Amino acid sequence: MAATTLRKTPGLVGSLQRCFASVPKAKPTKNKSLSAVGESIAAKGFLRPHKPYSPPANAAERVRSVAAALQLKSDQLGNLSEKFEFLAACFQELQHGVPNSQVHELRTIGDVISFYETSVDTTVPLDALKRIELPENLHIQYEYVRFNPETDTKFDGKTAFPKSSTLVTGLKYRSKYEGHEAKRSWP
Repeated sequence: MAATTLRKTPGLVGSLQRCFASVPKAKPTKNKSLSAVGESIAAKGFLRPHKPYSPPANAAERVRSVAAALQLKSDQLGNLSEKFEFLAACFQELQHGVPNSQVHELRTIGDVISFYETSVDTTVPLDALKRIELPENLHIQYEYVRFNPETDTKFDGKTAFPKSSTLVTGLKYRSKYEGHEAKRSWP
C-alpha cells in the first residue's frame, strides 16, 4: 500500500525528478573573434600543438607591405586563391603560420594583422607557476613523494591504505618512481 501512495504523490515524484535529472548544458555561442579562439584553446587544456610566437613590433607594417606587394584589390579576402597566396606570403615574411582551424576566421587584412599581433604562449600552467612569486601561505610541491613501505622512514612502512597498491604506469616515470604492490590477505 505504501508503494501505491508514493506513485500517486505528484509532489514527491517532481522533487525526485529535480534531484536526479541532469541539468542540460548551455550550448556554446559562436564568437568569431581571435580572442574567443584563444579563450577556447585555454579552456581545452594545455600542451596544444602550437609553436610559441612573440610578435615583432612592426608586424602590422609587414603584413600591410605584403598586401601591397601582392596588389590586393580590397580589404576583404574573398577569393580563396588570393587568400592562400597572401597567407603564404605572410608566413614567409613573419615565420608564423595560421593553423588550419583558424583560416576561415581571417576574412579581412585587419583580421590577419590582429592574428600576427597576437602572441602564442605554450607554457604549461604548472611551469608558469614556477616563474611567479607566490604568497607566503601558498606552497606548491612540484616533485611529489610516492609512498613505498621499503623506503618510508616517517611511519616505519605503515600506510593508511594497507590494501592499496601504488602503480607506476607511465614509461616516463617508471625509472623515476618505484611502484609498490600491496600484499593481499584474500585472493
